[in-house]
Amino acid sequence: MRRFLILFLALALALPISPALANTKIASITDGDTIKLTNGKSVRLLQIDTPELNGNECYAKEAQVALANLLNIRGTLRLRIDPKIETKDAYGRLLRYIFKGKVNVNVEMVRIGAATPYFYKRVQGKYAKQLMEAVQYAEANKLGLWSACPGTKLNPNSALTTIKAAPSPTANSNQSNCDPNYEGCIPLYPPDLNCSDIKKLGLAPVKVIGKDVHRLDADGDGLGCTS
Repeated sequence: MRRFLILFLALALALPISPALANTKIASITDGDTIKLTNGKSVRLLQIDTPELNGNECYAKEAQVALANLLNIRGTLRLRIDPKIETKDAYGRLLRYIFKGKVNVNVEMVRIGAATPYFYKRVQGKYAKQLMEAVQYAEANKLGLWSACPGTKLNPNSALTTIKAAPSPTANSNQSNCDPNYEGCIPLYPPDLNCSDIKKLGLAPVKVIGKDVHRLDADGDGLGCTS
């Protein structure tokens, strides 16, 4: 696996970017959703998230290889902004869609199960619909991380956390009075609960692991009722 990974990463280097950055090339592939350019700038792929290499998360290395594969297909490499979204993140990385020829690499990473949609602060960009269609296809066909990490839950408003093991049949999520969208035993929806209700029950803060049906996670960071 290590030799395979090195080979594909090496092939993906020195690819020219056109037309705006014609003299700039890809220097390295940081992980499944980030590349570094020869001008020193890093590019974070917009509206998607992949498993973290630093945390040794399930499917992290495979996602990195998948990005290398896509960057090696035929066609001109282009970086494009989204008019609805900031052009840089808090770390100074360029936020871009990457196209290789006619292929939207961001969407394709989701379609093959190497990434999931991530609508940071719930902002849905230009390709949000295509990203959601792509993840539904990948999940239904158990592609990529959806096969390798069967405990993973889809939540496009939160950063991805891949879980290798499938949920235990004795876990809280299967108790009749606990909502499976949250870690711990949050009461089932309906009725709708707010953070005041959750705090009275002594269950705050709340980790969202599925769909935030109670709308407890206002900022979309995966944690609700934190203040």
